[in-house]
Amino acid sequence: MQPRNLALVLSLSFTVFAAAHPAYSAPPAEAASCLACHGAQGEGMAVAGYPRLAGLSAEYISEQLKAYIDGRRVNAIMSDMAKPLTIVQIQSVATFFSTLPMPTQAGTPLSDATQADRGQQLAERGDWSAGIPACFNCHAPGGIGIQPSFPPIIGQPAAYIEAQIRAWKSGTRQAEPQNLANALMYNVALRMNDNQIKSVAAWLAAQPTAPKNQH
Repeated sequence: MQPRNLALVLSLSFTVFAAAHPAYSAPPAEAASCLACHGAQGEGMAVAGYPRLAGLSAEYISEQLKAYIDGRRVNAIMSDMAKPLTIVQIQSVATFFSTLPMPTQAGTPLSDATQADRGQQLAERGDWSAGIPACFNCHAPGGIGIQPSFPPIIGQPAAYIEAQIRAWKSGTRQAEPQNLANALMYNVALRMNDNQIKSVAAWLAAQPTAPKNQH
């Protein structure tokens, strides 16, 4: 993106944010570059597969930024964004997005009923014949998350959910034996086939969300 265009995007993002959150004159400086992709209210950008950050815990966001820095998570854009940040700046970014409420999102019925049924089964009941537990066993009923270890997954872009499961499966998002959540996701992803990954990602993305009190 050209610098002039990026400046325009950030300027518009600040305007939208200030209107929606009058208590803030602007996001902290270190969070400014996040807004172009993750939205002025941390709502994400589904069409591009950029995840929602609003409603995630500060601890979870902080840990993910550190993972991009040390290579436990691999993404060229995010690694370049995260590496220059200091610990204090990481905490500032994480705290900022954690204070934003999860935006309201209406549910969207999937056009493929078979895919919808398969995705719902995996999310709510799993597929024990393949050794796959339900997503909601760890991410809580309704997929609202048990933070900080298990983030909310409903309403996240399908492309993002799918990409993360594939990253776990391929090892580009590393399993860490000392991190129970990471180890669980790695082992679950290994058991999932392409059809299952696409189905559960599509179903989770289509579920409605609503703001809730984060504190």
